[in-house]
Amino acid sequence: MTAGPRGPAEPTEPADPAPPAGSLVPLRSRTGAALITATVLASTVGFLDAYMINVAVPAIGSDLRASVSEVQWVITGYLVTVAALLLVAGALADHFGRRRILVTGLVVMLVASLCCAVAPTAPALIAARLVQGVGGAMVVSSSLALLNGTLRAADRTRGIGIWAGISTLGTTLGPYGGGWLVDHASWRWVFLLNLPLIAAALWVLRGVPAGVGTRRPLSVDAGGALLAVVGLGGVVYALTAGPEAGWTSGPVVVSGLLGLACLATLVPVERRQRVPMLRLSLFRSRAFDAINVATLLFYGSLSAAGYLVVLQCQLQLGYSAAGAGAALIPESAVFLVVSPLVGGLAGRVGTRWPMAAGILVVAAGFAWLSAAEPGQPYVQAILPGALLWGLGLGLAVAPLTAGVLAAVDDSDLGEASAINDAASRVGGVVLVALVPALLAAGDAPDLTQPLAAHYRSAMLVMAGLSVLAAVLTAVFVPSHRPAAQPAPPGPRLHACALPDPDPARP
Repeated sequence: MTAGPRGPAEPTEPADPAPPAGSLVPLRSRTGAALITATVLASTVGFLDAYMINVAVPAIGSDLRASVSEVQWVITGYLVTVAALLLVAGALADHFGRRRILVTGLVVMLVASLCCAVAPTAPALIAARLVQGVGGAMVVSSSLALLNGTLRAADRTRGIGIWAGISTLGTTLGPYGGGWLVDHASWRWVFLLNLPLIAAALWVLRGVPAGVGTRRPLSVDAGGALLAVVGLGGVVYALTAGPEAGWTSGPVVVSGLLGLACLATLVPVERRQRVPMLRLSLFRSRAFDAINVATLLFYGSLSAAGYLVVLQCQLQLGYSAAGAGAALIPESAVFLVVSPLVGGLAGRVGTRWPMAAGILVVAAGFAWLSAAEPGQPYVQAILPGALLWGLGLGLAVAPLTAGVLAAVDDSDLGEASAINDAASRVGGVVLVALVPALLAAGDAPDLTQPLAAHYRSAMLVMAGLSVLAAVLTAVFVPSHRPAAQPAPPGPRLHACALPDPDPARP
């Protein structure tokens, strides 16, 4: 995440309870407070729906008698739709207004969460998760854009910093809260945990202006969006169903080939679009390409490793769901301490080496966690790896974001940030979908035995992918020295919130 230059402190600024319609608002105002509160709540809802479900996987599989591939789709269904529709949702927000799209997305997520909580079967739960992902794409694409486009320029850095800090607190404690609900109530309550957050966000958004300035013409690339959804969905289905149904089975082969064909067709289709969903001219920069590939590998390995560690804690180490949700809290704590210091370091030495070093430290954390075995105490099995994980994230996230933005012209900052965010989400979808294959799950009824046999090798694959991301960074990423220090996001909340170069935009 990147922010513009920090404005001067304004301790004596009077409160502004009702800024004029169409004006940018100060952070120290009733509207500014409502804006921060609403975007924090919305971002927390998006995170919880993406990752808190991990602690409920064993309970869902047992209660619904779901197969391994069905359980995988409960997780990846949401991730697929968010990743595939993210750029389209951003275009809708630019045209219809960011607050309107944010409200719509929250309502969709509220209805879908209720459907998830009462789902009688695994297919019904998967369908509700797909709908939930549609709402998630609207929330993710519009929440930080609303914050950035509504605050006045001098307050954006501080506003984003406050958003990042509070959101990190919510995303740190969320998995523990979800695990507690699984242990003491039911996995269904995990989906209901979002309801008060959504209701609060909708209420607070009543005090946030609808938008500033002139909205952009509607430029939704429907063809590109359809190809992205079918392509990504087909590949993920093949990766998820392959271990259970067999890699040569008809549905797996057909879905995989169809998905790859759609993704390959996406490039020539986007070249012919007047206003494409994915502007391919940005990929002429070797540094931009390298950082996005590194992002895909690094954030994908983070998502899959987090899933694997939670499963290992519950199914092999004997942790409760709440204990598994709390296992990686030290990672977030270290990130919060380290990350604010790294912006200044990147400004002095450039982005390449802090980013590469941070990714390597995360890989070392994965390697340590790969050795976690039953009978080991937490301080031996999990804690050192979690601390390395947090240290590496703190070193890598801000330079990564600064580097990808430094690789493009100022006029392309918004689109570059959206592409980088999409790369992180696609990486997460694909590598989480690969987990059953890495565990050689086959037709196993659940992941208990596959974890016992292959957890270590799967975690070492995540470490290897992170090392590859670090090598790409060291070889292809120039050492940009950004003038403005980036304000880093919270762990796993990868999103670039940029100061809009045109304050008149909504």
